[in-house]
Amino acid sequence: MFTPQGPTLRELAVQALSSVERGYDLLAPKFDQTPFRTPDAVLDPVTRALRASGPYENGLDLCCGTGAGLGVLREVCTGRTVGVDFSAGMLRVARDEEPDASYVRGDALALPFGPAFDLVVSFGAFGHFVPGQYARLFSQVRQVLRPGGRFAFPLPAPARPGSLAYWAMLGFDGAMRVRNALWRPPFVMYYRPFILSDVRRELDRAGFDVTLRGLPDLGKRPDGSPRCGLVVATRR
Repeated sequence: MFTPQGPTLRELAVQALSSVERGYDLLAPKFDQTPFRTPDAVLDPVTRALRASGPYENGLDLCCGTGAGLGVLREVCTGRTVGVDFSAGMLRVARDEEPDASYVRGDALALPFGPAFDLVVSFGAFGHFVPGQYARLFSQVRQVLRPGGRFAFPLPAPARPGSLAYWAMLGFDGAMRVRNALWRPPFVMYYRPFILSDVRRELDRAGFDVTLRGLPDLGKRPDGSPRCGLVVATRR
């Protein structure tokens, strides 16, 4: 699937019927050959935007996967960079990709750090959290940031109702809900619930001041609004 080096359809099926942790352990060696890895076309504009607002000292990549976001931190942080993920398989690949970073196997809902970081980033991981977990997730991020530290992540504009992307995401989320109703353990991955209004409200409640910066390199929608923005939440 996807590329000759990518996972087979059978491998993807086995992953989808596993737990989230086990599924990513299985997929890790071929993850970067799938569309699920955040592309450089997104990482590069985020790097430029953060470089303009930096520099930062210590950085954390939350749910780092195979380390794509650690390359961003390497460019904008002057101190240490750390990746945290609960998949040992993904962390093994990340160590090969970004050997100068440090790695911790841990749960994003129970981060094993004090206020040691000036910047936390995350790419493509929020679908693994249901809305009822946002408050705890953002509270954990606040806990590991120094006062004035920032939590930054790209957030695409919602798909227009009736568009191909809209129906694709609706179909994917519906299939996942059916899968989780019929099969255990669950595999939590939903694309549609993580929307700006809810995210902004929960970040504010967790103690952040929130701004949204456009990423013009990623294009504009027909109404002139950006296709993707960079959410920057500053710890109060």
